[in-house]
Amino acid sequence: MARIAVIGAGMGALAAAARLAVAGHRVVVYERTDTYGGALRRFERDGFSFDTGPGLLPLPAVYRDLFVKTGKEPLERCVDLVQVDPSSRHVFADGTGVSLPNASRAGVVAALDEALGSGAGKRWGDFLVRAREAWDRTRRPLLEEPLWPNWQVLAEREPYPAVPHKRLLRTRRAGTLAEVGAWELRDARLTALLESHALAHGLDPRTTPASAAVLPYMEHAFGTWYVRGGLRELARAVYERCVARKVEFRFGADVTGVPEKDGRASGVELADGTVAEADFVVAGVAPGTLDRLSAQVVVRGDGDVPPQPAAASRVTVLLALRGGRPEGTPHRTVVHAADREAELDALFGTAAHNPRPTVTVLRPDDPGLAPDPDHEAVTLTTVVPARPGEPCDALTENMITVAERALPDLRDRLLWHEVRTPADIAEATGAEGGAVPVPALAADGGRLLHPSNSTRVPGLFTVGGWAHPGGGLPHAGMSGALVAGLIVEGPEFRGSQ
Repeated sequence: MARIAVIGAGMGALAAAARLAVAGHRVVVYERTDTYGGALRRFERDGFSFDTGPGLLPLPAVYRDLFVKTGKEPLERCVDLVQVDPSSRHVFADGTGVSLPNASRAGVVAALDEALGSGAGKRWGDFLVRAREAWDRTRRPLLEEPLWPNWQVLAEREPYPAVPHKRLLRTRRAGTLAEVGAWELRDARLTALLESHALAHGLDPRTTPASAAVLPYMEHAFGTWYVRGGLRELARAVYERCVARKVEFRFGADVTGVPEKDGRASGVELADGTVAEADFVVAGVAPGTLDRLSAQVVVRGDGDVPPQPAAASRVTVLLALRGGRPEGTPHRTVVHAADREAELDALFGTAAHNPRPTVTVLRPDDPGLAPDPDHEAVTLTTVVPARPGEPCDALTENMITVAERALPDLRDRLLWHEVRTPADIAEATGAEGGAVPVPALAADGGRLLHPSNSTRVPGLFTVGGWAHPGGGLPHAGMSGALVAGLIVEGPEFRGSQ
């Protein structure tokens, strides 16, 4: 039985802790804040309840596997998992709207043909077939296996089978997501639909590789899910599974260093100067924090993946509304920006902030989120640069104005609102600027790969969104499985079969 210290209580760290405890190790989690879950937090006021982090769960099989491998009770017995249908409604710049059925290719094709015109559905359906090829080619190395030592193979090879495109007497293939939209979808609304999957992760579709086609494919193939009571309930269930497996938690424990002995990690040092010895250390922290904890640069070096581009953050507006949620209201509505180029320049360039950003409106069919049936809890989210301290008053008003395209009587029903900024994300997760990590993607020179879960210090591992395989709830759970495998089975571990 090894002693294992886990730094942080985010979802990746919790997943690793539960798996390691089941394998017979003594696991202690050190969390600097007073609670678990990382970005999966909850805000409550006047009988209203809101998720302040992610509001939907893609690829629930990752957490089903975690619960199967760590106890007798399956995930569905620990949380009320609901498939959302329609998966989403999209309101485009020209006013066109379309509701997309959940996990139904035929249904999506029919809905797009009806809303956008004959042929639109087929173009999107053909794109999904190509996106599936990219998924099949990258699923194991990007999600289910430790990062390959020869990761350059993933960095240099574009897995998306782009359609040849003739331009200026030359035949080219799409190299970016924006080019896929322009050359293969050939409809500004379909392009906006495609690009919204990258934008939701803070990725610029103009530079994001075509391999990002796997993002809409994952949602199409595996569906979109909601946890009744909010995704904070998922964090609660994973935390309780850890406790049931005898994982110890030390909240309010600020880890300030990872000491070494005989060339390997030997425990954690706390802010009060005490040292807790350990045979292995698992760090579920952002890169800058990890660099401060270790006496040497432990993640990157010769042969490691290149530094990632700056990540974006999010602003979330929590709305308490009078009046109940009308029957048949979509759970998620994406209201697209009126001017896509202006939005991208504001997010990823030097332009002034776009007054009409893309806004995601979440209206869960969940009576437990409001004090009674005559009220409704609604959440608005938009992507912003990772700059804490930036004023959000004007942006909040702009987001509410944009959301009125999906909820016309919003202002008349509004009781009060609360805002969660990048500074709040930074406080909850420790990420500089409130940055939110992106999922790992192939091609593009490896700039969207993440550092390996193993580090240059023996006995020290990284877990969570800032490590392989990157950001997002499913990816965090996968990172926990990879770290547990590397510790239990050793460096020869090659992932689940």
